[in-house]
Amino acid sequence: MKLTAKQKIFCDEYIISLNATQAAIKAGYSKKTARKIAAENLTKPVIQNYISERMEQKESSLIATQDEVLQYLTSVLRGESQTTDTVLVGIGDGCQEVQEVEKKPSEKDRLKAAELLGKRYGLYTDKISADVDMSLDISIDYGDGDED
Repeated sequence: MKLTAKQKIFCDEYIISLNATQAAIKAGYSKKTARKIAAENLTKPVIQNYISERMEQKESSLIATQDEVLQYLTSVLRGESQTTDTVLVGIGDGCQEVQEVEKKPSEKDRLKAAELLGKRYGLYTDKISADVDMSLDISIDYGDGDED
């Protein structure tokens, strides 16, 4: 079953405000029936699926994935990424102008990226060697056994 145009608008407005009644009104339902229709719409599986899919799309475009973070850190570590810095450059007669300059990551930036990647891959675990006697002796005293 497909969504109607009003239902799509309802879903999109609901995602924005999380207010079902207002979403129904903005979608074109009457103010008198908006609350009832909004409640009905939110129980329909096709509408619930559409809202879930749209929320996933929204989240995936806003939040970096693990791979994106690792790729970025790797590019910084290798000196492949570039940033733009604003610097003042003398142009003569004691005058200066602002220029945008592309620069590669500093050694400090590259070292930090290496540290974060190393932590991610567990390269900095402490190795502890312990020589422990693992024998276990248990003795149980049940008494004399002559007690009456």
